[in-house]
Amino acid sequence: MKKSTKLITIISIFFLIIAVVIIARTMIGAHFQKKFSKRPPPGVIVTEVRSENFFEKIDSFGTAISKKTTSFRVKKNELLSELKLKDYVKEGQVIVKLKERIIAAPFNGMLGYRGLTEDTLDSENSIIITLDDNSTIYSDLKIPETFANEIKKNLPIEAKFSGNKKKVYSGKVDGVSSRINAETRSLLIRIKINNEKFELIPGSLLEVTIKFNERNSLGIPDTSVILEGNKAYVYKVIEDNNIEKKEVIIGTRNEGLVEILSGLDEGDMIVAAGLKKVNPKGKIKPITK
Repeated sequence: MKKSTKLITIISIFFLIIAVVIIARTMIGAHFQKKFSKRPPPGVIVTEVRSENFFEKIDSFGTAISKKTTSFRVKKNELLSELKLKDYVKEGQVIVKLKERIIAAPFNGMLGYRGLTEDTLDSENSIIITLDDNSTIYSDLKIPETFANEIKKNLPIEAKFSGNKKKVYSGKVDGVSSRINAETRSLLIRIKINNEKFELIPGSLLEVTIKFNERNSLGIPDTSVILEGNKAYVYKVIEDNNIEKKEVIIGTRNEGLVEILSGLDEGDMIVAAGLKKVNPKGKIKPITK
């Protein structure tokens, strides 16, 4: 064999080996890439579209007022003994006995002093005793005139007391003024709250929410809504746990829920949380919470 022919054969074999190695590595790489690129679908929380209670609301502030209140002025020189008041008296029960008269409670209520103690309050050396019926608490609120057509008697209200903001007290609108104040452009209303446990204290500040236009509508968690510009979307679960991006029209938000006006039907399943895990054209592993 000629020397040149032998050299050509060696070079050809060398390049053939290189080609086989490249092809083999490519095929092995593609195999493992295909094998390990198949990730399982992400687990996300899903929920069912259901009918929920929605309402519009007006937030306001007011001062707590007793159902009834009265006071008695007692001169210290009329006392038969040291004055010790009971915390609570019933109608007709004796509050204090004086030299020439007896003071009895005209109604059930809580007793107290006009001030911190029974110290001298004026030049006549007298004590002022207060009696408050706190079984029902009222409060007068000023509502902007824009809500005048919505405010009606017996509308439900919720109130919070600054001394215990964790508790919500229920009540209703007890009265509505017949005219709007021309100076403040507001409508005066009075609310009523049952206070049988005497937790609300007269004079305290109340945070009041008035509910109106209550209705049942489709609702979903606010964590399931995607806002893009002036449009809203959700991920709807369809066949074989696939999902599709669905445009919806939303309404009021109440207590972590969003009202759905159109785009979904009752009973539809949607992604409720974990939206960043979701591929709009992929599958999911539904987790029902």
